[in-house]
Amino acid sequence: MSSHVRHITIDCSDAYGLGAFWAQVLDAPLSDEDSPGDPEALVEAPGAAILFVRVEDPKQTKNRVHLDIQPQDRSRDEEVERLLALGATLVGDHRRPNGRGWVTLADPEGNEFCVECSAAERAALTGTRLPVTADDVTSAVRLAVDALAGAPADRWDTPAGSLTWTCWETVEHLSDDLFAYAAQLGPRTPPLDHDVPYRWAPDREGGPHNAVFADRTAGTAGLLATLEASGALLASMARTTTPGVRSYHGYGISDPEGFAAMGVVETLVHTYDLAEGLGLEWSPSPALCDRVLARLFPDAPAGGDRWTVLLWATGRAELPDHPRRTSWRWDGRPPADQTASSAG
Repeated sequence: MSSHVRHITIDCSDAYGLGAFWAQVLDAPLSDEDSPGDPEALVEAPGAAILFVRVEDPKQTKNRVHLDIQPQDRSRDEEVERLLALGATLVGDHRRPNGRGWVTLADPEGNEFCVECSAAERAALTGTRLPVTADDVTSAVRLAVDALAGAPADRWDTPAGSLTWTCWETVEHLSDDLFAYAAQLGPRTPPLDHDVPYRWAPDREGGPHNAVFADRTAGTAGLLATLEASGALLASMARTTTPGVRSYHGYGISDPEGFAAMGVVETLVHTYDLAEGLGLEWSPSPALCDRVLARLFPDAPAGGDRWTVLLWATGRAELPDHPRRTSWRWDGRPPADQTASSAG
């Protein structure tokens, strides 16, 4: 047995006021139970919540412990400007001409914290691949759900693009994929030679073999709720599973990042199929496409529009000087295992 960090607790003079500042910094909510003037305020940040507790003693000296902030959707310098506008103050500028370094700021009560380079900036500086994350799963699934929510109600039994499944069945298949990838990471000792043995079967002859089906009486909203729930399961497993864990997949024993990338690819390309069948527009982020291509399709062409390349890699589009794929598979193995295999 072990202990886990439940809260990071910060002493302060105005718990609610300082909590409100950090809620904006982290784009995380304050607890519904907290109000102005309360002696405590909880910012419900992912990973470990931050608890602000009112004390009588003022801050005396430099913190022995501080938070390091990494922006997720903007650069380090953009984040510094945003936080200064929120009420932070500059303590020390440790940025270097080569783009590395950090900035030390203080919150409104003088608690120091540092703003580091974003993951994208770190990858560019070091020449490394930007990983696929649990947040990518969440983002892809939510974008898909939002796009599909606008579909005409009378189109769900039409074929999904070039697939033989209906649009309804294709969402069920996608929900099932996300659920299955989460399930592979669930056992204390994940299997290395088989799927976790749920019973998969079609709902009709020629339909997808699923363990997950939606209740038709719940309508489209219920169908999309199953998709969002399965996406949340995979995101949670990808976020909380130790990176060194390995589990079976037919396209290569994989790790949590690999299963997250598989879930993103399934979501992006099946939403493309669905958009064709439902008459919707669908064009996901090129940066997200690039990350999953780098993780699962390392031999894909490096140039060109990344969404088009992903469609080509999954047999759904043509590329100049590259024959259209009539069959395809990704490589789910961790990159180090791919390299070792290629080396013989």
